[in-house]
Amino acid sequence: MHTHILGLRCVICGATYAPDEVEYVCPHHGDEGILDVVYDYKVIARRTTPARIARDPDTSIGRYEALLPITDRTMLPPIPVGGTPMYHARRLGERLGLPHLYIKDDGRNPSASFKDRASAVGIARARELGRHTITAASTGNAAASLALLAAAVDLPTVIFVPANAPEAKVAQLLIHGATVLAVQGSYDEAYDLSLAATRRFGWYSRNTGYNPYLSEGKKSAAFEICEQFTAMTRLRLSALHGHRSDWTHATGDRWDAPDRIFVAVGDGCIIGGLGKGLRDLAALGWIEKIPRLMGVQAEGSAAIYQAWKAGTETITPVTPTTLADSISVGKPRDAIKALRAVRETNGAMILVQDEEILEAMRQLGRDAAIFAEPAAAAAFAGLIRAVQEGHIDPAERIVVLITGHGLKDVRAAVQAAGRPVPLPPTADALDRLKEWLPSQL
Repeated sequence: MHTHILGLRCVICGATYAPDEVEYVCPHHGDEGILDVVYDYKVIARRTTPARIARDPDTSIGRYEALLPITDRTMLPPIPVGGTPMYHARRLGERLGLPHLYIKDDGRNPSASFKDRASAVGIARARELGRHTITAASTGNAAASLALLAAAVDLPTVIFVPANAPEAKVAQLLIHGATVLAVQGSYDEAYDLSLAATRRFGWYSRNTGYNPYLSEGKKSAAFEICEQFTAMTRLRLSALHGHRSDWTHATGDRWDAPDRIFVAVGDGCIIGGLGKGLRDLAALGWIEKIPRLMGVQAEGSAAIYQAWKAGTETITPVTPTTLADSISVGKPRDAIKALRAVRETNGAMILVQDEEILEAMRQLGRDAAIFAEPAAAAAFAGLIRAVQEGHIDPAERIVVLITGHGLKDVRAAVQAAGRPVPLPPTADALDRLKEWLPSQL
């Protein structure tokens, strides 16, 4: 059924299984034995090319169906996922001395989160397998994404969330008809319960650090970044030369790639997915080089950073304490893929404080018109830190991936932006207005 899939390979021992031999994890390593989907790139190359994709009118992740683990794009939910905009962030770049700074805004997905990419593929897989219920554990975004997209195909969802999940995210789950179970414990405990329910009731698991196919949905962002980056580069060259340059014509079947991609890291699933997508493109010969992947963690939730710094793949769990709930993870479930994505691309892990995240939220909102939730803004905070420490060449072409919209966590937004100035409803109050207004007004 999936002739372009060769098998599933364990990231720990390297054992490879036929696609129908195992469903989730390596039998020899249990829940820790995360699998990676192995593709036949010759088959994919016969089915599609960058030029063919460019002609596809579908702007969703469906345009990459030949590179995804689905039978065809009709199995995806009918609500378009992906195709999110990428902007040349000139004002932010001027502040940082980076003229080639770009922002990829995945908060523009249907549920206002990057997680729609994984949910769409998970739902397609569940439908192919004939499963009637799908489940997940989440601090909010993955679950909200799943509930929204599953509602579009009438697929029941059961969601395990920690009881302290932000109210706005839980509201999304409920409005889309999910059965929501607020676990009186941590995200990690909610995750373990969801896996137990998967085994006991036969529900289909949408957990990315468990189901190998979910990471394949997340990799679609890497395809979009390179395709959009190429289009933006071509437009710039056309503007410079006043015509379609020879360079543009010569690279019709290749994509360009930025030098670095910054992304926030919690469980490690997103950066691991980006790494997989970039490896796919390199294996197909569609990009000449793989960007450096720069993972950013909050200081209060730094389990993957600590393993990276120690040069190991062994994770020591932490007690997470950060306002960035989407990356507040004590026991990362996809750490091995994350660490390898960073190391194999000669990237790095960066730590930022909550105060830096709040400042990054402010700068993104005021200088790039992007409202990012704390976890998403952490990626930009990491770039600021890297620039301050002298790790970035001003000539580098950099993409910051924004993974969620700020309305996901209004409490943090108020903390970052402050509150409005109280004004009495009288004309006399205007006499004092100049005391409160910004000096440039």
